[in-house]
Amino acid sequence: MWQRISAWPPVRWLLSMWDVMRRPSVHYSLGFLTLGGFIAGVAFWGAFNTGLEATNTEAFCTSCHEMRDNVFEELKTTIHYTNRSGVRATCPDCHVPHAWPDKIARKMQASKEVWAKVFGTVNTREKFVDHRLVLAEHEWARLKANDSLECRNCHSFNSMDLTRQSPRAAQIHKMWLGTGEKTCIDCHKGIAHHLPNMRDIPQG
Repeated sequence: MWQRISAWPPVRWLLSMWDVMRRPSVHYSLGFLTLGGFIAGVAFWGAFNTGLEATNTEAFCTSCHEMRDNVFEELKTTIHYTNRSGVRATCPDCHVPHAWPDKIARKMQASKEVWAKVFGTVNTREKFVDHRLVLAEHEWARLKANDSLECRNCHSFNSMDLTRQSPRAAQIHKMWLGTGEKTCIDCHKGIAHHLPNMRDIPQG
């Protein structure tokens, strides 16, 4: 049985490559191979990090019409896009963690979006609206689980001047954020994008 499998051309090629890889080098010194491996590692890391950062821009996020024509248009009407201070939050600021390990984990999760693009899951406005609640719930659950980490990259409770907030906002922030019982996304679900139909969603 094994002889028949090993005779199959792809298997034969893999076995020959494995033989080459495990054989000691005849022509190159250990120092050359070590240096070559180091240079190759640096090149790989540079290419990987460049690719990672290229996919972490607003231009990349809005390069597909599903995002550009739906949620990005909604973002443009909010204070996160245009405000008196000129500080603007881009897509990755709110949807991608800043810390490297968390960022890699988020990118792996987001790879499922490639399948959605390929299969046209939300390629029309009607499909997007139909899926909006599911998409929103996934993002709310993610932010709830990480204590609204992306929000807190810019908004720190300890830096808030509660005296400059409305009495109601100051009371709620002190009551919930100050005690850690709730997180930003519990109250600010519609802060950057339109809410889905919330009729069947428990409030409070």
